[in-house]
Amino acid sequence: MTVAVGSPAPDFTVKDHRGEEVTLSSLRGQMNVLLVFYPFAFSGICTGELCAIRDDGLISGGEGVRVMGISCDPMWSLRAWAEAQGYDFSLLSDFWPHGAVAQSYGVFLPDLGFATRGSFLIDHAGIIRWRVVNAPGEARPTGEYREALAALG
Repeated sequence: MTVAVGSPAPDFTVKDHRGEEVTLSSLRGQMNVLLVFYPFAFSGICTGELCAIRDDGLISGGEGVRVMGISCDPMWSLRAWAEAQGYDFSLLSDFWPHGAVAQSYGVFLPDLGFATRGSFLIDHAGIIRWRVVNAPGEARPTGEYREALAALG
């Protein structure tokens, strides 16, 4: 079961596509976080979704949000994908222990070995304020992200 809106976001420390450690709780009090779980780098729907986030201006639009994509891919795959697509936001590797972060958010699919499409908007206090979870083949529209950010005020 996924974590509920209004509950504290499960903390984690993982490496991003640059090899730098990212700890969710270190961002508390600084900014809102949009955590976007996706199945795999280089796959069609995942590329389309993250390119839409890149192109929608969520990062540079002054929304006060840090976007972080997260998958069970190894860091090196994420680095190659970020460079190929020109992603200017962090891609986090939930590779080992395999899918541990996705499990803590309730979006890991153990029979398939990857995370389904789950997005969580975490406020500056570390509380989940919005979430959407879709099946692996169902893309998420970026307009929903803007609506959730606007609701934070």
